[in-house]
Amino acid sequence: MKIAVLIKQVPGSDSAFRPSENELWIDETQVQYEMNESDAYALEEALLIKENQGAGEVVVVCMGPSARAPRVIREALAKGADRAIHIVEESPFETDPYQIANILTECVKSESFDLILSGLQSMDLGMGQTGVLLGSMLGMPTATLVMATEINENKIRVKRELESGWFQWVTVPLPACLSIQSGINTPRYPSL
Repeated sequence: MKIAVLIKQVPGSDSAFRPSENELWIDETQVQYEMNESDAYALEEALLIKENQGAGEVVVVCMGPSARAPRVIREALAKGADRAIHIVEESPFETDPYQIANILTECVKSESFDLILSGLQSMDLGMGQTGVLLGSMLGMPTATLVMATEINENKIRVKRELESGWFQWVTVPLPACLSIQSGINTPRYPSL
């Protein structure tokens, strides 16, 4: 099974936020970037699926500036991803989710992924649209708020979190695009 995982670099919670000289953005030299939390859960879920299947490939796809994206890419590779695709975008905060999904679509459509996982939403902007838009643009069935996965031949059964503590089990044909909820698993630490 060939699985893509979308990962994003976000400002760490310990970062100091000060305005840039032009006061239009923050001074990024004072910010420590890290992998988005729900993307780390999506990566772990992809690695677990690969391990349970006994074969496959996990490819992380990261869009971001060349100054900070390689750090989260290296972390993903150290955790067990097989390879990475870096889409260089020097001003990602000036790009909306539709544009990002369009760029990602152009990047991944030639790869013929069986499954595309993304975190539910980013910790910095919290829009939660990129994974759903990507699935739609690729013509793939999409499920959000995924809390568990079970692969059965050419289908994946997913447990979705609903409101008020309710859950829903849905079976989706592959290829599919899933937005993973934090807490689905316990992300592993990177190896040295």
